[in-house]
Amino acid sequence: MAQYEPIDQVEPATLDRREFLKRVGGGVVVLFTTLPRFTHADAAPAPLPAEPAFNAYLRIGEDGRVSCFTGKIEMGQGVITSLPQMLADELDVAVGMIDMVMGDTDRCPFDRGTWGSLTTRVFGPELRAAAARARRVLLELAGEQLNVPLERLGVADGVVFDQSDRSRAITYAALSKGRAIARDVTGSAPTKTAAEYRVMGTALTRRDAREKVTGQAQYAADISLPGMLHARILRPPAHGATLERLDTSAAAALDGVRVVQDGDLVAVLHEQRDKADRALALIQAKYAVPEATFDDRTVYEHLMRVAPEGGPVAAGGSLAEGERLAEQVFEETYLNAYVAHAPMEPHAAVASMEHGRMTVWASTQSPFGLRQELMSVLGLPEDKVRVITPFVGGGFGGKGSSSQGVQAARLARSVGLPVQVFWTREDEFFWDTYRPAAIVKIRSGLQADGAPAFWDYRVYYAGARGSEQPYAIPHHRTVAHSRGWSGPPGSHPFATGAWRAPAANTNAFAREQHIDIMARGAGADPLAFRLQHCTQPKFLGVLKAAAKQFGWKPGPGSGGRGVGVACGIDADTVVATMAEVEVDRASGRVSVKRVVCAQDMGQVVNPAGATIQVEGCITMGLGYALTEEQHFRGGEILDLNFDRYELPRFSGLPRIETVLIDSQDPEPHGGGEPAIITMGAVIANAIFDAVGARLFELPMTPTRVKAALDKLGGE
Repeated sequence: MAQYEPIDQVEPATLDRREFLKRVGGGVVVLFTTLPRFTHADAAPAPLPAEPAFNAYLRIGEDGRVSCFTGKIEMGQGVITSLPQMLADELDVAVGMIDMVMGDTDRCPFDRGTWGSLTTRVFGPELRAAAARARRVLLELAGEQLNVPLERLGVADGVVFDQSDRSRAITYAALSKGRAIARDVTGSAPTKTAAEYRVMGTALTRRDAREKVTGQAQYAADISLPGMLHARILRPPAHGATLERLDTSAAAALDGVRVVQDGDLVAVLHEQRDKADRALALIQAKYAVPEATFDDRTVYEHLMRVAPEGGPVAAGGSLAEGERLAEQVFEETYLNAYVAHAPMEPHAAVASMEHGRMTVWASTQSPFGLRQELMSVLGLPEDKVRVITPFVGGGFGGKGSSSQGVQAARLARSVGLPVQVFWTREDEFFWDTYRPAAIVKIRSGLQADGAPAFWDYRVYYAGARGSEQPYAIPHHRTVAHSRGWSGPPGSHPFATGAWRAPAANTNAFAREQHIDIMARGAGADPLAFRLQHCTQPKFLGVLKAAAKQFGWKPGPGSGGRGVGVACGIDADTVVATMAEVEVDRASGRVSVKRVVCAQDMGQVVNPAGATIQVEGCITMGLGYALTEEQHFRGGEILDLNFDRYELPRFSGLPRIETVLIDSQDPEPHGGGEPAIITMGAVIANAIFDAVGARLFELPMTPTRVKAALDKLGGE
């Protein structure tokens, strides 16, 4: 399990080797001085530390247990289990002997953040390499103590032995003899091949499962410190509103209530949360709210008016030549609404300032990014700020921003006591970032023989991720009018940010529907069309695997039931999804009956964890495909709770089947997000197969489905 320490048991320290060794006590500590410099593909990188940091701390204690210190955090993706599996294979120890210490800026090496499915595919190889080198250090220590040459040594389950005389052996635990031994690793040692793995590839139950289902797991809102005050933050009626008049006298008159106004931050605090709630309701505040110039229905016209110039993503051949060859031309515009992260756990943080040093427990995907922000806001040096990340109850990209941690720290400094900030669901919907509303315009053509002639693709505001297409189209161009999710200032009425496979779900929705349209134009089965015109082996592999599991049969749907297919790539993982839906023509309601997802993610570290991730992606994908949409008027958020913002319900889930490809790729790739990207497209294609109506806007609500059916009937 992840380990967290009460504040009174931790002495101030930075990530300094001497201080680190002083704290961990006896055992063998292996230090590494390479620093992975990866970041999220679409995000601005977190600032690097001034000096090179250690990329991994591995400590083998006197009891033989291995502690792994990582800046990564556990928010439900399962890396608290899969990372130890990687370590266990490379170190030759039992996976149950590994303890994970995660997301603590004092105890763990610098890390840019946990997002983008980077933990397994980018940090994983770094960690495996570190473990392989640590194993070599341990063998060197054992060779010195056993007086045996290195080449004669073997190791199994944490025991080093002389291969010519196995009675001569020493455990990892015994190597330190109660002393603290530190070894720097500067050389290299080969990592194991897939054929040598004993733990990776084994389906393991998540090690945090029991804690979470029994309620023992600690989240930021579970942290309670002596004298702690609960804070409620005054929320304006709309983004962009400015405070004109404030009267806090009635709130301040309540017994035990403290009122803090620190610049733009206005809060009431009390030892009891319900009394803080009552005090907040008594504040009299008047805001100037800017006039709304667009809303959720007119936003797309606004976005096109202010759209930035585009930049090339991919190109080949000549569009003019492709148009000349085309016998059929297809031109469509695809839209998606703003979508909230809506995690089970709203943003939360506890902050405490003691002896001039700020410690913050926060539900954040970026503890080191939050530390940097706290240093800036509070004017404190690095060694005076510590961020600890307990379990995080879902992030989906939304907890890369950690303003609740800054709020808690500012208030704790003001009142001189520990402070908890725990957003209400209304706060969460208001303050959190959103997946941006986005537009994709595609113009394509077919030659007389049904082969693709050209492909002209433009995406606005979503970003470039996932916009490339895997098909053999001789004349093509893909342009992204923004690489990330923000666009120029004034594009969006509130903050936007990363949302589960940023941009890739938007791009897959447009691309895979348009490929279906071309297939229909060619008179071809949608699966056969893809297989014929896709040249990439991994795509062909997942399409065939999904079709086999699904039992795909060419031919149109009937009786309101239809099937669809879509494929895509994210985080170096290729997916193909097939779905069966039923459409109620009278109401427009869509029921998804069955979903099959085939996924080629390279080496599968934990098949059980990978399957859970696929199932979670499919479930969450139903939301953005069918129901999730943020309504607003200017900066005013109209959907502030689940009475209006509709998430998928367990009662409406389809039968989900996952196929994990036995890949020839020996490297593990990302599994946290890829399966979500095809859900919009596969359901849209299945709806068309069922009733012959195309849906070009997400979410595909009953109202929009009914409108598409009515339009079809009127044509």
